[in-house]
Formats: sequence, C-alpha cells, structure tokens
Amino acid sequence: MPKKYGVKEKDLVVSHVVNLILTGKLRSGDRVDRNEIAHELGLSRVPIQEAVVQLEHDGILFTRYHRGAFVEVFDEAVVREHHEVYGLLNGVASARAAADGNPELLDELERLVGVMHNTRRSRAFNEAGWHFRQLIKERYAGPRLLALIQASQALVPEAFWSTYMDNHDEMLVYNEREVDAIRRGDLEAARAANVDRSEQMAQIMLAELVRRGVLSPSAHPALHSK
Repeated sequence: MPKKYGVKEKDLVVSHVVNLILTGKLRSGDRVDRNEIAHELGLSRVPIQEAVVQLEHDGILFTRYHRGAFVEVFDEAVVREHHEVYGLLNGVASARAAADGNPELLDELERLVGVMHNTRRSRAFNEAGWHFRQLIKERYAGPRLLALIQASQALVPEAFWSTYMDNHDEMLVYNEREVDAIRRGDLEAARAANVDRSEQMAQIMLAELVRRGVLSPSAHPALHSK
C-alpha cells in the first residue's frame, strides 16, 4: 500500500483496523494479526504498536499479556455509544461558540452551510461538513476536549462518510440548526443539534453495517426494514 504523505503511520494503522471492523473482516473477539498488518501497509511494528495502544485507549481493542490484541465487543450498542459521546463532546464546543457569538465565525459557518446546500456530491458535501466541525473545535475546544473528541471519533471515520451518497437531506438540517443556535446564543439548542446529528449518524451507520452483513439484521429490525 502506498504511503500517504502528511499522515502519521500510526493513524494509517488506526484507520486500517477500524476499516477492517466496519467491513466485517475483523469481528468481536478476533485477534489482530500485527505481522499481517505490517505486511499489508508496508510498515514496521512500531507504528502498529502505537496504533494498538490508541485503539485500546479508545475502547476498540483490548490486549492480553503474551496473547496479543483483540477486537472489543462491536455491536449496535457500541456504535450508538461512540456516536452519543461524539455528539455530547462536540456539543460542549458548540455551546461555547453560542456563548461567544463571534460574527466572523458565524459568517464562515454560514458560508459552509451554503456550500453543503448547493452540492449533492458526497465528497464536497462532507469536506464542507468536516471543515464546519473543525472551525468550532479549533476555536472552542481546549487540548483535553480535543483529545476526547478525537478518541470518540474513532468509530465515526471520515472515510465512511466520504463514500455515503445519501446524507445531504438527512444531515444538512443539523448544521442549519446548529448555526441558528449559535447565531441566537442558545447554548442548549447548540448542544442538542450535535446530539441529534450524532444520533442520526449512528442510525445511518448501523443501517449500512446491516446492509454489509457486519451486524445481524435480525438484531436490528427497525434498521433493516428501511
């Protein structure tokens, strides 16, 4: 696999392992083959070990002394919990933005919502959406909050959303709600927009995981009936 310049090798491994889980190639309780990953990615064992430490910290893997790293429980509840935490933490930063009411930030957020409104191309839509989130995080999330958001984002990967083609109408409304709340200085509404957005993201991801056969349809009747 060719290396992506500007991306840490450890982060490449993290993304690779998460993708293996989201595609069903690794399942709950499976052992992570570090040698195989090293061969597939053309990396040494050092970034792989760094990635295992991070993934264990993020609740995606667990390790057993002298036995290796294994996939934690991965089911509907886990997917929902990661998204719930992600929404709550981003809501903290968004509420701070609402309390501050910076007009320059509002102008840029509104511009990005306009970009999202005017494009149905998944990549462009999602790039604007991730830039939207980044602007708020960079200005209103301190180091500790940023670290927590990053950890909760492990199962909310950008790569998944860049290939999901039907999120325009489903997701745009939450960005519009968030900008409106920030404009009005409504802290609770800013938090709620993030929580509700993350809940919708969880629903979309779960439906896709059922479609892929990663999760069982019988365990998710409300999802596979859509």
